[in-house]
Parts: sequence; C-alpha cells; structure tokens
Amino acid sequence: MNITQIRNATQLITFGHKTFLVDPMLAPQGAYPGFAGTARAEIRNPTVELPCDIDTLLKADVLIVTHLHEDHWDEVAARTIPKDKPIYVQNAQDAQTLRDQGFTRLTVLSDNTVLGDITLRKTGGQHGSDRAYAVPQMAERLGEACGVIFQHPEEKTLYLVGDTIWRDEVEVAMSTFQPDVVVVNAGFAHVLGFGPIIMGAEDVLRTHFALPQAQIVASHMEAINHCLLTRDALRQYARDNQIAEFVNVPEDGETLTF
Repeated sequence: MNITQIRNATQLITFGHKTFLVDPMLAPQGAYPGFAGTARAEIRNPTVELPCDIDTLLKADVLIVTHLHEDHWDEVAARTIPKDKPIYVQNAQDAQTLRDQGFTRLTVLSDNTVLGDITLRKTGGQHGSDRAYAVPQMAERLGEACGVIFQHPEEKTLYLVGDTIWRDEVEVAMSTFQPDVVVVNAGFAHVLGFGPIIMGAEDVLRTHFALPQAQIVASHMEAINHCLLTRDALRQYARDNQIAEFVNVPEDGETLTF
C-alpha cells in the first residue's frame, strides 16, 4: 500500500489496486475562521496550502468520508468532487446530507463492506471525552465519527483510526484485526473546557504497546487551528520512548510505502 499525506486528515491511499481519497478538505489556506470555542480559534483554517492541485486528488477511484466536520468534508470538496464518485460514509444521516448535495453513489459502511477484493470494516470510537458528550450542545457538535479497517489478500491490514480519543472500541479493533499499519489522527485537537477530541503523543505510544510490530502513521497535524501537537514534538517523543522506528510522521505531500 501507498499512503500519501495530503493535509490534515486528507490522505490518498492506494490499497488493493484502488486509490482512496480520505476525508477531503480542499479549501485554500485561510478560507475558514478557526473553530469557535477551541484552542487558538483566532487562527484561520486550513493553516497551510494543499501540497498538490485538486485535480490530482479527484483522480481517486473511491472516497471515504469518516464524518462531516468541516476539516474532513468542506464546501470546496462538496462543490468540486464529481457527483457520481463512489463515496463511503459512516451512517445514513451522513449519506442523506451528501445526497442532498447532489452525490448519487453513496454506501454506508458496515462491519463487512465489500469492494471487489477489498473488505472495509467500520470501527467505533468517540470524538471527545465522556464529560464532553454529557453536555447536549457539545454532544451534538462533536457528533459521531468512525474508523475503517482495510483488508485485501495481497495487502497488509490497515487501520484508519479516525477522529477519536483512546477508547475501548479502538483497543478492541486493534486486538481483533491485528493491523500491520495504523493511521492515527494525532494532532491533539482541543476544545476549550473539555480538552482533547482526538489522539496525541501518548496515544501513539499506547498504539505501539497494543501493536508492538505495527507501523504507525501520524496524520491530522499542523493544518487546523486547534491541533496542538506538532510533528517535531511527536518525532522527539517517539525518539525519547525509543519507538521511532515504528512511528512515521509524514510531511504534507509525502508518500509512505508498506
């Protein structure tokens, strides 16, 4: 498989002879205000430009949209992606939203979604703490997010963890499927008063403890106002914990092969 880090959680993944565009945020740098009520909200999003032109991304065979927050599916994506592109989403509500935007080939992921010789398995998680979800307005704002297991007879198993903190569901997915490659959204995004809503450095270490031989790919970094963990800090953390050989922290535009 090839995994190209595009920007934020946007990646191009070549797996089982198909190319997947994951969580496309396609707007130019500074197009949107920072997320209100989050760390460093005065910074506009995205904080960096795309490392390639949009046309390159639109050549992907299939899209996976783990959820519809603006930094995973933005209005530029909704406007520019061909309406007949196959798109896999987490639930019927997201499918309806995209259908209302004009998209016609929508599939809701299950625990056994078949795409040719590829099996896609939806996994769970939680986009913030229990305390955050106990507040109705925060629960509505954070919503649902999912991860995806990719399996193919000729490929290593890939786990795209998605926007979640460390949860039992994540650990169970790791234990059950024993993925060889794990993409962790590791930017440590923070909502004021509620703390992190995605993983950070300690969760990368936990991933290594759960899967000592797996290669970890850190994504969702240095592109959105409230992501507080930098690539350099994560690389240093991996070196300090002597796991650097297992932790990949790609720059935007960089491709990894496994």
